[in-house]
Amino acid sequence: MKLSFNMSAIVANNELNNSDNKLAESLERLSSGYKINHARDNPAGLAISRTMRAQIRGLSTASDTATTGVSVIETAEGTLSEMQAMVQRMKELSVQASNGTSTTADRKAIQEEVTQLSSEIERLTKDTEFNGTQLLDGSFDLKGYTDKAGVSVGYYSDETYAKEYKLNIVKANAGDTPTVTLSGDFPAGSKVEVDGNSIKITGDGGFAINLDIADNYTAAAGADADVTLDITGMGAMTLQIGANEGQILNVRIPEISLSKMNIDNLDVTTLESAREAMTRVDDGIAYISKVRSRLGAYQTRLESTISSVEATEENLTNAYSRIMDTDMAEEMTEYTKYQTLSQAGISMLSQANERPQKVLQLLQ
Repeated sequence: MKLSFNMSAIVANNELNNSDNKLAESLERLSSGYKINHARDNPAGLAISRTMRAQIRGLSTASDTATTGVSVIETAEGTLSEMQAMVQRMKELSVQASNGTSTTADRKAIQEEVTQLSSEIERLTKDTEFNGTQLLDGSFDLKGYTDKAGVSVGYYSDETYAKEYKLNIVKANAGDTPTVTLSGDFPAGSKVEVDGNSIKITGDGGFAINLDIADNYTAAAGADADVTLDITGMGAMTLQIGANEGQILNVRIPEISLSKMNIDNLDVTTLESAREAMTRVDDGIAYISKVRSRLGAYQTRLESTISSVEATEENLTNAYSRIMDTDMAEEMTEYTKYQTLSQAGISMLSQANERPQKVLQLLQ
């Protein structure tokens, strides 16, 4: 029996400290709900869980962004629905004005309603906004530019590659029909259709570019008639629909205007102009239908995206939970074990500290 160094007490004290440390860790896991509270608990698990957490939060934000995109489309589509109803009313009015039984006074009254409907369509184009941003003025359509004043890019399809295209547009006099020659930059087999001051270029795979020529534009044959088109492929509303870079959806909302619908300066005051108006109004109805169809496709895609993102977020959250969350039943078992060991350690340390007193019995 040794007096100077009570090894039994030292051993008991070390074991008690170990039990207390384990008990404290178990209490921390039970109180926080996480099995990884410090990097030392599970370095690899902590790194993986933090990456997952960032991805989960990114997916949650992406879902919100996609939902906002749906709201934008619903706002635009709701206005287009009203516009289409007004253009349809114009169709009815032009048919009524085309009737030979209508008098000049009748047609003037019909023209007044057509004028009011046209004004309302223009107002809706300017006033339809989302979060202070106009939706129908072409701000979110793909942009294209030319190096010649008087030649503008009116439209190009999604399938048109973003790059520079060169062509030759000859128009000797203001009233002449333009003559167009394409360079090798355009897809093989591209065709040109000239309708007044409108030039339509089409090709395989959905390739399409529409150009508008100003009435007073003139260009003599040769270098003066060379035109360069800069098709940027930019301008659409970009929605971040994923948690990572590049996971985007470009929502293209074409310009809605009387001129784009071919119903600007609609005249039904004569029998001939009323009959012409019927055809032009059909173009307007077809234009709005095409835009609404595009927006509907975007909305369907966004709703599918939202469902997919939410499912991915749910699965990642489940995986994150398996790494981070405490198994309360298992941890309570550990807590009870270390609590018992701690109590036993205290009892044993107390008895170990009493052993040196027995030396006194030997000295008596």
